[in-house]
Amino acid sequence: MILYIAESTDPTLNLAIEECFLREYKEEVFMLWQNDNTIVVGKNQNTLAEINLDYVKTNGIRVVRRITGGGAVYHDMGNLNFTYITSCDGEWESDFSRFATPVISALSKLGVKAEVSGRNDIVAEGRKFSGNAQTVVGGRLLHHGTILFNADVSVLSEALTPDPEKIQSKGIKSVSSRVVNLSELLPDGIDAKKLTSAISEEARALYGALEYKLSEAELSRAERLADEKYRTWEWNLGYSPKYTFTKKKRFGGGTINVFMTVTDGEIESAKIFGDFFGVGDVSDIETALVGKRHSEDSVREIISQFKMGDYFGGISAEEILEVLI
Repeated sequence: MILYIAESTDPTLNLAIEECFLREYKEEVFMLWQNDNTIVVGKNQNTLAEINLDYVKTNGIRVVRRITGGGAVYHDMGNLNFTYITSCDGEWESDFSRFATPVISALSKLGVKAEVSGRNDIVAEGRKFSGNAQTVVGGRLLHHGTILFNADVSVLSEALTPDPEKIQSKGIKSVSSRVVNLSELLPDGIDAKKLTSAISEEARALYGALEYKLSEAELSRAERLADEKYRTWEWNLGYSPKYTFTKKKRFGGGTINVFMTVTDGEIESAKIFGDFFGVGDVSDIETALVGKRHSEDSVREIISQFKMGDYFGGISAEEILEVLI
């Protein structure tokens, strides 16, 4: 078994390395990795329906989609992630405890009793510290999970609190759980580095895992995959299921109410209502939005082509942008 402890904290690169291990290698792999300030959404989720976009933008939190299902999770340097990749016969492995064994065993030796609970959680003292997900590709199974060690739970709750009335989507929704940081349960002096070491030692003892370093060529392939997939709007936002977007906001120049349908990340229809004053026909802007990406850059480019004062009286272009995104 390969034991890979990632040096990078770039979520796009780590997810790309993980996928390369899944698709390009035959060996079993156990990987430990950390991401800095990131929301990772499930493959089948609507990204915008899962996040507090304003908070995410203000706090510089990255948003990346993974290749497994399940709900959105927040990663920071107080969170440790593990991945187990193995061959399978095409059947889903329902026994998650098999893949959680190195984590549970390491924690037991550190004085914390943990166990698999429900469909995909690992808990300690009845509280969740790990959520897990799986996928199968070409006869290879990838199982990965989070481990909350000393994550900023206040950021977690703010970043994953979207406006429930803003986006209505048929994408898979996240489920809230009572969570705990392992730092509350572990003895003093056990930091993330020591926890990583303890879990990696269990992987060595249980599976005979040998630590592995990626070559420059392997890293280059992973960087290429990150560029072509995990760093793209098409994957992280455009892949989202169809959704309806509604937003209403009052400005000094009046109220604007927007209704849009979005498919594959592109605006399929748009209607703008309100009690604003203007001499232009807002259908000009509605028509211009159709077929364009529902992203800040794309919408900003569209509205820059119009003189907003003619359509919305005293409401500025920046204010219009606020209600369209």
